[in-house]
Amino acid sequence: MAVILDKAAIGRTLVRLSHEIEEKNEGCENLCLVGIKRGGEVVARRLAAIFKERGIELPVAGISNALYRDDLVSEYFVPSAEKNELGFSVEGKTVVLCDDILHTGRSVRAAIEAIFALGRPSCIRLLELIDRGGREVPVRADFVGKNVPTSHSEYLVVRFEELDREDSITIEKR
Repeated sequence: MAVILDKAAIGRTLVRLSHEIEEKNEGCENLCLVGIKRGGEVVARRLAAIFKERGIELPVAGISNALYRDDLVSEYFVPSAEKNELGFSVEGKTVVLCDDILHTGRSVRAAIEAIFALGRPSCIRLLELIDRGGREVPVRADFVGKNVPTSHSEYLVVRFEELDREDSITIEKR
């Protein structure tokens, strides 16, 4: 097991990504953060806290992509029917869709559908803490914390204090 990012590195990476978001958006006007539940929501909320420290209040929420996934083909698999309510409108906004790990792109595709079910943003930009390659659909992140190419025999384990009592991203063999 090799550590890719520890607590300090995750913090530094998120600060850097917050500056990249602000620069690419030419400020934070009409911007909101939406995280793919669970890990992506942690990323989005941490980014919102970083912006708040700089005096910038951004709407932030988590979104479930469960009902929009393309692997709902099994009659034995029933997704949780969690209703997506962000607490703000995405209509006409620039949505920064946050996630922890980008791999095949299927979760992102499903999350984009979930966002469009709530309204029509002017733009959706994708932020990934880690991009591990291995795309199965044409998805590319606009903001990437770290590129970590992996083989099929490796997987990444993401731990956040909010969910697991520690912060780390490790790579492990199957």
